[in-house]
Amino acid sequence: MAKIALITGATSGIGEACANVFARERYDLILTGRRLPRLEKLGHYLKNEYNVNVILLNFDVRNRDEVIYHLESMPAEWKKVNVLVNNAGLSQGLDPIQQGSYDDWDTMIDTNVKGLLYVSKVVANWMIANQFGHIINLGSIAGKEVYANGNVYCATKHAVDALNKGMRIDLLPYGIKVTAVHPGAVETEFSEVRFKGDKSRAKKVYQGFEPLVAEDVAETIWFAASRPPHVNINELIVMPAAQSGGANIFRK
Repeated sequence: MAKIALITGATSGIGEACANVFARERYDLILTGRRLPRLEKLGHYLKNEYNVNVILLNFDVRNRDEVIYHLESMPAEWKKVNVLVNNAGLSQGLDPIQQGSYDDWDTMIDTNVKGLLYVSKVVANWMIANQFGHIINLGSIAGKEVYANGNVYCATKHAVDALNKGMRIDLLPYGIKVTAVHPGAVETEFSEVRFKGDKSRAKKVYQGFEPLVAEDVAETIWFAASRPPHVNINELIVMPAAQSGGANIFRK
């Protein structure tokens, strides 16, 4: 069987781009996502385009029981995962802390932190049993810096940064690699989700400069995954050339 990559949040953006890159590199794929029609369309395309095997798992990483059920129900041969890309994540709202939405906070914390933990626990135990594996966590420049009105989203990505370091310590004796990739501004559905479908407001986020695209981040993730066995990339920060920090973007 070919090497296997498990990618969460594969129905759009960076997750979808990662699915394409790992399929191109001849990995069989386990793809998870909430939107079944998109998941099925992507799976069909990848099978036809790259002649790889694909398993589709339709669940929300926030639901612990669903995560455990769908992952553990896979055949044993599919649990020999070489690379886990913890990509599922989102931002909701852009408000000062005193005006924030409880529901938005819960959604971000449940997805970005708890969802990552649920998937990682299951797959890390497979990797320990298999005696190989690489976990790649999608962080953010928001996990390195805090910007105005980013409060809870930034907190969740700071948590991912800390969990990435903790995982590396805990899994070191088992030979499992752990990497974080922290992007700056990437033009995906991210801002549309943050602004609850307001496409006009989302588009303004990327005006006046050239942001990263999903493929830029996917290729960075592939770079980390493709290093020789004795090499681990602890973390990478990848930014548009026009961006120097979380809130510092040069716009023409």
